Amino acid sequence: MGLRFKEKSKIFDVLITVIGGIVSVGTMLYGVWKLGLQETWPELVLNLFYIACLVMMAMYFFKYRITTMQFNYWCSVCVGATVLLRDILFAPPLEFRVIRLVCLALSVLLLLMLTYFYARKEWETYSKRNLWMICIIDMVIAVLYTITIVLEPVSEYTEYLLTEIWIRPTITYGLVACFVSEAGEKV
Repeated sequence: MGLRFKEKSKIFDVLITVIGGIVSVGTMLYGVWKLGLQETWPELVLNLFYIACLVMMAMYFFKYRITTMQFNYWCSVCVGATVLLRDILFAPPLEFRVIRLVCLALSVLLLLMLTYFYARKEWETYSKRNLWMICIIDMVIAVLYTITIVLEPVSEYTEYLLTEIWIRPTITYGLVACFVSEAGEKV
């Protein structure tokens, strides 16, 4: 078992993602405990997918029983499931209709991009620009949700919502950073 990446910048990208993900997931689990399971069970389901991504990222980073293709596939499934659940099927009710429709359209686009870029066998041939577009679209969705939450009245859920919104873009950043660095590897 060794490190997959030797460059300090790549190690930094993965470590930032893992630390950010662990802090965010920990905050959300504390929110579930504080606010009660009856109110926050959807966040617990989403956190299971996020935890799976973080574990796979650590396994991939340390070259522990996971190939590039397995990492590619299962992380794509987990991130795609969170997009489908949180942003499409059970989209949060937003006060501003235009922002809600833009978020829905971007979420569908993100899901299609994940399917197209990551689920195909020739994923190594994708350009860095195409891979980073996934992360950028996920961040735009998070920014739009953040703007809506900031403009709406503050409640006891606000800080947890803001944390939950930024978990997936953090994980997506780490996944894309891993794929960009491994683009030349043959599966």
